Amino acid sequence: MTETEAIRLFKCLSDKSRLQILKSLAMEDMYVERLAERLGITAPTVSFHLKKLADAGAVTSYKSQYYTMYSLNKDIFETSMLDIIREKSDEADAQAQRDAVYRQKVIDAFFEYGKLKAIPAQRKKERIILDVIVQEFEYDRIYSEREVNIIIADFYDDFCTIRRDMIGEGLMDRDTRGYWRVRH
Repeated sequence: MTETEAIRLFKCLSDKSRLQILKSLAMEDMYVERLAERLGITAPTVSFHLKKLADAGAVTSYKSQYYTMYSLNKDIFETSMLDIIREKSDEADAQAQRDAVYRQKVIDAFFEYGKLKAIPAQRKKERIILDVIVQEFEYDRIYSEREVNIIIADFYDDFCTIRRDMIGEGLMDRDTRGYWRVRH
């Protein structure tokens, strides 16, 4: 189910009459007049709601003798909320582009000629800065504390704070052997 389809379905489900129609159709297929009688609303109102539900894919219709019968589209309701949330967003590319522009603005604001001017106060901005610095470390290599300090010192004089923050953010890890870059 696409994001647009999910939004259309959720909008349909936000109406009490439509939910009552779906509950009735979950028990058995029905035609408009039978639904109207059962729910105590007019046939034109039921038709209006059924059109909305059909557009959202929640119900289907078929001919049976003189009647148009409506049935619940059970497949659409078997989709889990997690599946809907995990579906690629229609806005994903635009969001990624906005993130890249923001990231570059932060880098431009805090770096001058490859040197860090100051550690950002905001955690989000600091994380971007730390991501830039950690690029200097290779994966699958253990560094001594001295090597780490020298690499960080090329960016900023307070290498202890940067080193500690990179470990705190999970970008690097350490033990008795030394320091290494963490894969994400």
